Amino acid sequence: MRLFVSVDLPDALAPAIADVQDAFSAASGLSFTDPEQAHVTVKFLGEVDPARVSTIERELAAAVEDAGVSPSAATFGGLGVFPDLSYISVLWLGVEDGGRELTELHEAVEARTTAMGFDPESHDFMPHVTLARMEHAGGKDLVQELVTDWEPIDSDALAAQHPGERGPIVGEATVSELRLKESTLTPDGPVYETVSSVSLE
Repeated sequence: MRLFVSVDLPDALAPAIADVQDAFSAASGLSFTDPEQAHVTVKFLGEVDPARVSTIERELAAAVEDAGVSPSAATFGGLGVFPDLSYISVLWLGVEDGGRELTELHEAVEARTTAMGFDPESHDFMPHVTLARMEHAGGKDLVQELVTDWEPIDSDALAAQHPGERGPIVGEATVSELRLKESTLTPDGPVYETVSSVSLE
């Protein structure tokens, strides 16, 4: 099983996320994620023996207790890329508010899973939603331009920009649970299924 831990965005934000992706549709080389599967990856676990799932579930519940994070609102917005604008591999939507709580959840999950033998993260955690991956650099200039000089697109689904902030604000959601997800790779892209969830309440 190919597993990861996530905070999923609600279906209600999918149209606004799709609108942001549409603004980049002319950029060749981008492979877009499914807006209905939008999520923040808290921890990628990789290939896992199914026999370990129950232990992982117990450790995730313990991590939620360790973090002590209550359900809270998060605002999703702002654009960025990994690793940087000169070499783009991922286009992402950021977290304008609520990032501290997501980081605290990550740190607790990271501590519990690395104690189980999973690989530690090789970089600092920054909560984000992957919008697209760049498979070749054909559209890099356009992506650079749009990320740097974002202008709102005419859409009822897309919320108004906050003055002085880079990128669109797609909406707010309540972060109320962690999910253990299975990712199945298919020719049409990954398909995600929820294995279990842990409430923050």
